[in-house]
Amino acid sequence: MSRFLPPESESAVATRLRSAGSVFAEDEARLLTSAAPTRTALDDMVKRRVAGEPLEYILGWTEFCGMRITVEPGVFVPRRRTEFLVSRAAALCQPGSVVVDVCCGSGAVGAALLAAAPGIELYATDIDPAAVRCASRNLPSRNARVLQGDLFEPLPSNIHGRVAVIVANAPYVPTGEIRMMPPEARLYETRVALDGGAAGVDVHRRLAAEAAGWLAPGGSALVETSAAQAELTVGLFADAGLRPRVLHSPAHDATVILAEL
Repeated sequence: MSRFLPPESESAVATRLRSAGSVFAEDEARLLTSAAPTRTALDDMVKRRVAGEPLEYILGWTEFCGMRITVEPGVFVPRRRTEFLVSRAAALCQPGSVVVDVCCGSGAVGAALLAAAPGIELYATDIDPAAVRCASRNLPSRNARVLQGDLFEPLPSNIHGRVAVIVANAPYVPTGEIRMMPPEARLYETRVALDGGAAGVDVHRRLAAEAAGWLAPGGSALVETSAAQAELTVGLFADAGLRPRVLHSPAHDATVILAEL
């Protein structure tokens, strides 16, 4: 708790947050009171949260795979379910492996992979300038290159055919379902990070079409999706000449397609 606040202030903040509908009011109150440098700043932060702004944007960070990941307003906030994607990708990485994280967002997946698999050669790409700026803060330049561009377009040509692992948490929400997402996502996160097209697989289709050319023999592409879309994404990778299968984690409520060359 901030030194300027009396003990009862955290409880008062929790009451305000709970009244606004926060399910985790006590936890959020603790984080906000710890982060606020002054009472005035705390009041502003609480007002922003009560108005619906994501807690992660107010704090400027979120926890992912045990790491503190910087997040900026508008940039996709990494979800806990994506930790399953990281764990499966990390199991395929060896020291010296070339790894590409497309649609990298904040760089959370890449940062977690660098921590789990030291010695990999990481490239992270995103089309959104804000995401690239954020990822550059989360990924150490000595171990990773963060590049702005559409999917594989900004990658250097010398890694073509040499990539051991492609990992992607690309947008997969069907366009018509965005309006049903929680307000924190649909009102605050950039649409390009959410919208997967009519069936939610527009970006997956392009990923599948291009992945094989970048992968080394025996390389793998791992893509987060939903259980409802898994077979669509499997079909896209199979049509592109890869061997895909569905991985699911009940604990994470997460689905990943693993496609091998």
